Amino acid sequence: MSPALVLALSLVTGDVESRRSPVVKVVESVSPAVVYVGTVQVVETRFRRRNPLDELFYGPLEERRAVEGLGSGVIIDPAGLIVTNDHVIRGASEIHVVLADGRQLNAEVIGSDADADLAVLRVSSKQPLPAARLGTSSDLMIGETVIAIGSPLGLKKTVTVGVVSALGRTIKNEDQVFNDFIQTDASINPGNSGGPLLNVDGEIIGINSAIIASAQNIGFAIPADKVRRIVAELTQFGKVRPAWVGLDVVPITAELGQRIGWDRTYGALVASVEENSPAMQAGVQPGDVVMQVGSTQVESADDLRSRARGFTAGAPVTLKVFRAGRSLDLTLKPVEFPAQLVDATVWDRLGLRLKPVRGGMGIVAVRPGTPAQRVGLEPGDVVLRLNNAPVTTADEFREVIVQARGQRSVLLLVRRGARGYYLTLPF
Repeated sequence: MSPALVLALSLVTGDVESRRSPVVKVVESVSPAVVYVGTVQVVETRFRRRNPLDELFYGPLEERRAVEGLGSGVIIDPAGLIVTNDHVIRGASEIHVVLADGRQLNAEVIGSDADADLAVLRVSSKQPLPAARLGTSSDLMIGETVIAIGSPLGLKKTVTVGVVSALGRTIKNEDQVFNDFIQTDASINPGNSGGPLLNVDGEIIGINSAIIASAQNIGFAIPADKVRRIVAELTQFGKVRPAWVGLDVVPITAELGQRIGWDRTYGALVASVEENSPAMQAGVQPGDVVMQVGSTQVESADDLRSRARGFTAGAPVTLKVFRAGRSLDLTLKPVEFPAQLVDATVWDRLGLRLKPVRGGMGIVAVRPGTPAQRVGLEPGDVVLRLNNAPVTTADEFREVIVQARGQRSVLLLVRRGARGYYLTLPF
């Protein structure tokens, strides 16, 4: 090889290396761990018959069809654990993933949580799979560079780059409220859901989850610290255990704020603290104003209630509270909601005492003077569903009650004899 050719090749190689930026290095190292998630969901559609007599005798026509969905995911364990969004795999009868090397593998759901919009899948492979590192979101800086990798609109291995636009965002999606999102201007589109948001060290600092359809360059990701907690719960228990804090808060009116010396437009006022609860053990007192959860501001009482539903048992939570003109930092440790406390809550709020019976939860006592008594509930009635969820066991019933404890009312499907009817009771 001539000296001139060697020199030319070295110049080309050097030029390529000079263009291998931190973003390029992240993409090269992490892309093999990003997967395409494909799903199949069976949808049933009913049509009215043209002839009313046929409709009367045979019922409506039914059509079942398979609807395909798509999303992204990221391998976090070489043994085949994959993190994605709950909404990517919800209702799917079949789930498969396509690896970066083109292999397609069937996936099973280890656990999912709609409140956090996270799911954990598992695939089997004879060889260890490439995995990405789950980093931390506690030290994120607004303005720092982030990289999103996924399959927007089915375009696999798509890379977009942006910055952290904001932290601690709260957004509402249909009837759900999601808290503590990372906002980014890295382009995120349908199909990116479940893919990683990365820092320039190649660490996962978030899982892409949501977009605002009417906006441009506004995307949201679930922070890595929350992902770590939820994934630990899902892999160990198959679900997120409901956590108990023991804190009741109310909105801060102008009159209340003036009385306690609080002149801000945000925060939640502690109305009561339950005996022997994590909140009491942490030192929270009635009259405190909860200003922050972690490093993010609490906007309102509803905001704090929504965040509390996302706490996980055993994971410490830091609160900043305002008390008597000064701020205090407190740490509370939520615990799994005690079963006996659920029964007491049902008796206190609904005025019902129940026990498992065939097909549901049988009412054994109704407290006089309660809405339950006024609408006519009586011992022997059977609660079949609560908030449209089946309650065939005491555990199922308690789990739904824990999820509903921040609501103002609950919906019951009650059976009496051979008939069933729906009732709404204040909660």
